[in-house]
Amino acid sequence: MNTLIYAVALMFLQQPIFPPAPPVLVVSGSAQVFAAPDQAMVRLGIVRQSPNAQTAQEQANAVAQEILSAIRKVGIPAQQIQTARLILSPVYAPRSPESRDAPRIVGYNATNSVSVRVEDLSLVGAVIDAGLKAGANQLDGVQFGLRNDLPSREQALKEAVQEARSKAQVMADALRVNLTEVLEVSEGGVSILPQSEGAFAARMASAVETPVSPGQIQVNANVTIRYRIAPK
Repeated sequence: MNTLIYAVALMFLQQPIFPPAPPVLVVSGSAQVFAAPDQAMVRLGIVRQSPNAQTAQEQANAVAQEILSAIRKVGIPAQQIQTARLILSPVYAPRSPESRDAPRIVGYNATNSVSVRVEDLSLVGAVIDAGLKAGANQLDGVQFGLRNDLPSREQALKEAVQEARSKAQVMADALRVNLTEVLEVSEGGVSILPQSEGAFAARMASAVETPVSPGQIQVNANVTIRYRIAPK
C-alpha cells in the first residue's frame, strides 16, 4: 500500500510544472492613407454585328486599328496600349418559351477592346475623346492608381501601429497596469482602393473634352498587437 502511494506521489512530482500565462492586453489598430494617383487605366472598345462571323470580326478589327492610331497620336507610347479583350459570339433569334426548336444563329457580335495606361493624367480626357471619335462605342470607365504604392502602404501600417499603441495605453491607464513589452504583432492586411470613374457618355461631335477627376487613392492597413502587462 505504501509502495503504491509512493509511486503515485513520485509520478506527480515528475510532471513538469508550467508557470501561469502572463497577463496580456490585445488591441487592434487601423489607418487610412490617401495619395494622389499618378496613372490611369482607360478601357475602350468596339462592338460590331454582322450575319457573317468573319465580317463582324474584320469590321471590329478595322475600327480597333483606328482607335489605336488615334490614341498614339495623343502622345501615348505603343507599349502602354494593350489588347484587353477579343470576343466573337453568336447572336440567336428570339424564341418563344414553349418552342422546342434548336437555337438559330442569326448573326455574330465581335468585340475588340484595348487597355490604355496613361501616366500623364492630363491626357486621360483626350485619350477617351480620341478613341470615341475613332469609332469606339464601348467605354468601361477609368481606374486611377499608383505606380509605386510602397510608401503609402508603409505610412498606413505606421499609422495603424500608432493607433493600436495609443489605444493600448489608454486601456492600460484605465486598468492601472503598465505595458511592459510587445509579445506579438500581426498584420491584418493592407488594401488599396483604386479611384474609379464610371462610364462616360459618347459625345462624338462635342468640342468639349471629356472631364475626368483623378481624386485620391485610399490605402487601408490593419494590425493587431499583444502586450504583456504588469501591475503598477
